[in-house]
Amino acid sequence: MAAVLGIVGGTATGYAIQADRPPTPLPPLAQQGLGYPAKPLPAGEEAEPLTAEEDHQVRTDGDLRELLIGGPAGAREIAAPWLDNGWVPLRAYAHYFDGGGYSFSSMLENGTRRIAGRAWEESGGRQGNLVLVQYRPSINAQGPADLDMLPLGMITRSGNAGDPVKGTAKGRYYVYDAGSAVDRPRFRAYAAAHRGDVLIKINLFDSEPISKKDIRTLIERQLERL
Repeated sequence: MAAVLGIVGGTATGYAIQADRPPTPLPPLAQQGLGYPAKPLPAGEEAEPLTAEEDHQVRTDGDLRELLIGGPAGAREIAAPWLDNGWVPLRAYAHYFDGGGYSFSSMLENGTRRIAGRAWEESGGRQGNLVLVQYRPSINAQGPADLDMLPLGMITRSGNAGDPVKGTAKGRYYVYDAGSAVDRPRFRAYAAAHRGDVLIKINLFDSEPISKKDIRTLIERQLERL
């Protein structure tokens, strides 16, 4: 009993001593410039709200279609069976962009909110498309976290690990040699990255080889727009 009382008494004394001491300030953040506002405000004052240009959430809560970049200079916008006035229905997205392996119910479970898209064709016959997939803020939203929607089997078939997209955590772009096609060889390039709650996916198709610079430029332009 004496031993138990000794432990309890020592613990209580320790708490009492700690309570009388002034609070120890936390060490500064390893990455500076994360606080808002940058400097503490006088008592009673509040920080001004961020402008629409500064608050990414405000930008992406508007018409998502307005944040889509256009194709390269000289490209003309074309109709696509998976597009409906600039929006991509969830079922069409699952079929055209994931080989049907990504089910409608899975998209809903992963917090898919809406999808905007655009397709274009260049003068030389190269075609491209772009989609912005926005997710709801949810603990179950998986899409932006792991870029789960790479084209079905592309990496496993080719062994192509791609190249990182500068300024992103997991964004990558890929260039593939011509695959088997009925009418002509078809080269392909693909890029995926996310900014906040929006996942970007870009595809290029051509009968001629596609340079890494072409697909990299597009994904960088779209990231900058967001």
